[in-house]
Amino acid sequence: MASPGILPSSPLQKLGTFKSPSAADTAASSADASSSPSPLEAFASDPIFSAFLSPEFDSVRFSSQALSSGSAAALAESLQDAIRLLQSHLRKEVLSRHPALLAQLASLRSSESSLAAVRSGVESLQSSLRRSRLDLAEPRQVVRAHTIQLSNLHAAADLLASAARLLRLSRRLRDLVSSGTPDRLDLSKAAEMHHEIELLYQERGLSGISVVEDEIRWLSEIGSRLRTEAMKTIERGMDESNQNDIWCGLQVFYNLGELRSAVDTIVSKYKGIGVKSVGTALDMKAISTSSAGFGPGGVQRSGTPQIGGGKRATDALWERMGKCMDELHKVVTAVWHLQTVLSKKKVPFTQVLFLNEVWQEGDPLLTERVWEALVKTFASQIKSAFTASSFVKEAFTHGYPKLFSMIENLLERISRNTNVKGVLPALNPEGKEQLVAAINIFQTAFLALCLSRLSDNVNSIFAVSNRGSIPSKEQISRIILRIQEEIEVVRMHGHLILLVLHEVGKVLLLLAERAEYQISTGPEACQVTGPATAAQIKNFSLCLHLQEIHARVSHTTSSLPAIASDVLSPSLGVIYGVACDSVTSLFKAMLDQLESYILQIHEQDYGSAGIDSMLDNNATGYMDGLQKCSLHFRNEFLSKLLLSSGSHSETICTMLARRMASRILIFFIRHASLLRPLSESGKLKLARDMAELEHAVGQNLFPVEQLGAPYRALRAFRPIIFLETDQLAGSPLLKDLPPSVILHHLYSRAPDELQSPLQSNQLTPKKYSIWLDSHGEDQIWKGIKATLDDYERKVRARGDEEFSPVYPLMLQIGSSLVENTSQ
Repeated sequence: MASPGILPSSPLQKLGTFKSPSAADTAASSADASSSPSPLEAFASDPIFSAFLSPEFDSVRFSSQALSSGSAAALAESLQDAIRLLQSHLRKEVLSRHPALLAQLASLRSSESSLAAVRSGVESLQSSLRRSRLDLAEPRQVVRAHTIQLSNLHAAADLLASAARLLRLSRRLRDLVSSGTPDRLDLSKAAEMHHEIELLYQERGLSGISVVEDEIRWLSEIGSRLRTEAMKTIERGMDESNQNDIWCGLQVFYNLGELRSAVDTIVSKYKGIGVKSVGTALDMKAISTSSAGFGPGGVQRSGTPQIGGGKRATDALWERMGKCMDELHKVVTAVWHLQTVLSKKKVPFTQVLFLNEVWQEGDPLLTERVWEALVKTFASQIKSAFTASSFVKEAFTHGYPKLFSMIENLLERISRNTNVKGVLPALNPEGKEQLVAAINIFQTAFLALCLSRLSDNVNSIFAVSNRGSIPSKEQISRIILRIQEEIEVVRMHGHLILLVLHEVGKVLLLLAERAEYQISTGPEACQVTGPATAAQIKNFSLCLHLQEIHARVSHTTSSLPAIASDVLSPSLGVIYGVACDSVTSLFKAMLDQLESYILQIHEQDYGSAGIDSMLDNNATGYMDGLQKCSLHFRNEFLSKLLLSSGSHSETICTMLARRMASRILIFFIRHASLLRPLSESGKLKLARDMAELEHAVGQNLFPVEQLGAPYRALRAFRPIIFLETDQLAGSPLLKDLPPSVILHHLYSRAPDELQSPLQSNQLTPKKYSIWLDSHGEDQIWKGIKATLDDYERKVRARGDEEFSPVYPLMLQIGSSLVENTSQ
């Protein structure tokens, strides 16, 4: 590298020693320079020298890399060669462009002379401007001073005018205040003037003027007086439900420009009153303090009444709750009146409702804001009292219907007093449900207590360890009375009575389950030949007890709304079913026994035409047995089950007895219609049997006059058998008999070749009777129609064209049956 002290001479310094090259030389050098590559172009492609062209070149980093590579000397030599090459190239460039450089120097000299001329002109212009500034400064200062003076005059005049106007308004306000008595002062007009004066004072900036400040101090006193009087007027109107007073007070605040803040203040005040009343009613410290005056019987710090003072403390608690409900009603209706006035009155000039001045779309209404705060506080206090005070918990749990009634009455009073056409009510359904939901914790406890009381009664009389014992009538009466008392307590509460009935339903199911567990089964419970066994008497007692429960509870709920009665219907149905189950097997056994006697009718001779048969007035053997059997049933079983048969309402046992008696009549008529052949003496004998049957059933099983259709059928069948065949079609007695009975009876009048379904199918009367029980009249007719078709084929096969008189009659009855069935 070259020594730093020896610098190469600048090419410009050596220009004087060079001769000007000729044009040919210049062209030749330019050609050589253009033909030979530039050192920069060569360095750009060199891996070492290309780094020196980068803007981010760092000499320290380059030196460090060169030293670390171990070839620093060689690299230094290369750099020296590069430097010399660059210097040589620069020298050639300067020499090749020497004429152009000289031309540039000449243009610089010309520019310097022109710049000197411009500088001289600028100095002359600046001198002229300084002279002009001196000439204009004095007039400008005069104009400025006069302008400030004029502005101050205008400001002073404006202040004087505004102050004078303020004083005039203040004087008018003083005259208005002094001319009227406090109770006859036009508050609205005074408020309007007061607001105008305040706006004038603030907008015109009249502060600092001593006369004005004196008036403003007086104005502040008048403003306080107007606000106080207006607030009293509003509160008086809210408390007395006088919307005119509320409107007058609101007009004052509107004229004062303070309507929103005034309404917020009023709402907050009444909200605070309601919240405080709730807190006071359920505050145990307050209850303790108030109850302490009773002496023994106050409420201790723990929330438990002192000895002998439970009733006094409870009365004090309910009295506080009553006052709380009155206070809440007063608060809500008062705020509703305020809201109603705001929603009715409009701003005189803009016709905008006053409500829109204090309420924005989407925000809760005034009553909703107050109600939300009251419900929130009430729910919090209720929850706190439930967990912190056993006294309050017990009082409100046992007296939940009373608490619920208070809530209902409060909601009903608010709804009634705020139900005005064209105006929103104070409470919506959601708001009402919120308050009711706040006491749900006591509702749950009350229902659990109700279920516990009833369940304990059931468990005590149906103890598992005493499976063989049956509750006494007094115990059953106590259970019924307890159920009736639970229902009676909540009878007037539509919502609550449904919940209580659900709990009663659970108890009835428990009662049915325990009673079902006590029912005796087996042969002893079903025997009907001997006297009533101990197992049967036990079942009788269970049936009568359940029957009593079903009847009395049903009677209690009959006076309730249909929806309430429907709640207990499933449980009462279970009670009814268990009561039936306790004696159903016995009634079935009795019915089977009676039917077995009736089936013996087919063993009797009703086809002989002897004179002895007509003169025999003795009952047939099977009927004699049926009479004795029914009498035995009456004495041993029905007399013990139909103890309340004199009641106007049908009991379970009377229902079963009625069904059994109806079945016996229908069963007898069916098998009597199957008798074939049937002679005239046989008809008399059958009529006598029917009379005996009617007497036996009526005396021993059930009054036949109360059986309805079965009894009418029996009474109709007796004369039917004596009518001639051609008289049957027009007889009015046919309407009281099933078509199948008439059709079966007509077989007894038909020739032998017209076989009945019983004969054609070779069935026993018992099996055919079972088939009849499981098929309807239309299906029975199909079987009968098949026998008629067989008869028709036989007659036509013989070549006869005349049929038995019963044949067309049977077809007529059958076709009528088909028509009625299709309709």
